[in-house]
Amino acid sequence: MKNIITLITFLCVQVCIAQTEDAWIYFADKENVASSIANPISILTQKSIDRKARHNVAIDEKDVPVNENYITQLKNTAGITVLAKSKWFNCVYVRGNKTNIDNLLSLSFVSSIDFADNSLDNTKIKPRRKGSYTSVNNKFEAKTSFDYGSAAQQIEQLNAEYLHEIDYTGTGMTIAVMDSGFPGVNTIDGFKRARDDGRILDGYDFVRRDDNEFAFSGSSHGTQTFSDIAGFIDGQFVGTAPDANYYLFITEDVATEGPKEESLWVEAAERADSLGVDVINTSLGYSNGFDNAAYEYTTSDMDGQTTFISRGANIAFEKGMLLVSSAGNSGNNSWGIITSPGDAPGVLTVGAVNSSGNYASFSSRGPTADNRIKPDVVARGQSAAVIRPNNTVSVSNGTSFSSPIMAGAVACLWQAFPSMTNAEIMQLIRESSSLYTNPTDQLGYGIPNFKNIVQSLSVNENELEGIRVYPNPVNDKLFFDVTATKSLKIRIFTAEGKIVKSETLKDINAISLDNLSTGLYVVEMISDTSRHILKISKN
Repeated sequence: MKNIITLITFLCVQVCIAQTEDAWIYFADKENVASSIANPISILTQKSIDRKARHNVAIDEKDVPVNENYITQLKNTAGITVLAKSKWFNCVYVRGNKTNIDNLLSLSFVSSIDFADNSLDNTKIKPRRKGSYTSVNNKFEAKTSFDYGSAAQQIEQLNAEYLHEIDYTGTGMTIAVMDSGFPGVNTIDGFKRARDDGRILDGYDFVRRDDNEFAFSGSSHGTQTFSDIAGFIDGQFVGTAPDANYYLFITEDVATEGPKEESLWVEAAERADSLGVDVINTSLGYSNGFDNAAYEYTTSDMDGQTTFISRGANIAFEKGMLLVSSAGNSGNNSWGIITSPGDAPGVLTVGAVNSSGNYASFSSRGPTADNRIKPDVVARGQSAAVIRPNNTVSVSNGTSFSSPIMAGAVACLWQAFPSMTNAEIMQLIRESSSLYTNPTDQLGYGIPNFKNIVQSLSVNENELEGIRVYPNPVNDKLFFDVTATKSLKIRIFTAEGKIVKSETLKDINAISLDNLSTGLYVVEMISDTSRHILKISKN
């Protein structure tokens, strides 16, 4: 009997030693930080640099890549598999033997280890949880006609068709879609318009590390969500931002469920930032139901500061992107509340309603664990129109579809007001919503009204508060007749959002446009109390 007990004890020890775990390995430093920041084109695209400059977003150490030599050393370590990396957190996500992972602390460049298993405790290892984040809420006191077909109601519910009518259809904006696969996007007619225009810029399968036919495989979920942004079948279906540019990233591994996918999402968000993406749509959520129950979160973790993906989303917000995410579909089960990254302060979280604007019972509710309003807003998610991979227009249920419907409208709104920050755009959307003064756990601030936002900020008929702007179209000089003494800051942007002129209207009454090419521009006028825009045409 003693021998049997000894054998069982030995086997238990061997099982414990061989225990496989997932963990984040944090590095102590990066290389060439100062030179990289001084020469940002070496680490970011020009579009990313321009977007950051436009919104006064600093380029800092987070933008510098992870030291690849460190990653190589980990890859060459027995029993360790590197699955993802993050420059924002200066870490990698690994899987391997727990003892081998523990031993990585002996490496001089490893500063700490954070196991995905919340029950593991090691005083030498920096614990996960609670990043720092400060929410920013900045408050403000030619016609395109589409036959939307089946998508009409979900667009008109937001009054987003008004954006299209005044020629804000996403042109010049770049949207990244994080999902599980995009079969048919490279072949079916529903995406032909975007393909023919060269506006599906690129993509990548982070799950399989494959850029060969990068994302046109996997689950059809991504095809459907993407259609609510970019789909176009005249007379049958139109997405909310049919003329934007797009990146498609697979971050969701449909064969598994766990924090690895959170790490892949953060890696994809970092790539999106470096490419100059403006808006990210995430129709994914993480909470419980993981393959390894020890890795699951509790509802108290939905505080926007705890999960890896939500902490990454907050950094993405700080980097100047606008993140739109589904609230989750847990309204009818025991979890009940929003899932991450929808709990993050830096995310515009979207719940679901039906065609009448009533709460869809499956939509995850708020508030967050730290008692913030979530979802932020709602859009059609019950029987939402989508395009499927066989090019048929159908309907699907879920906040997965509320989110892209909203994301496309957000991109068009930001196209109209290119100098505004992500925080300002998000707050405008909240304040325009039907329940802004009386939010609920089910609907947040309610259904936004994009027409009201534009009309509240736009100049009508070239005249506003004693200012007349002329001529329009303009050849060489744009004149401003001011009937009262006032100081206005004038900024002129291209249709793609790049600033080309900045003047203070006080001692002058005209701005020279001689050096500008023919085309459409946006003139922004900012006083101490208001901000208004006007579109002009340069001959």
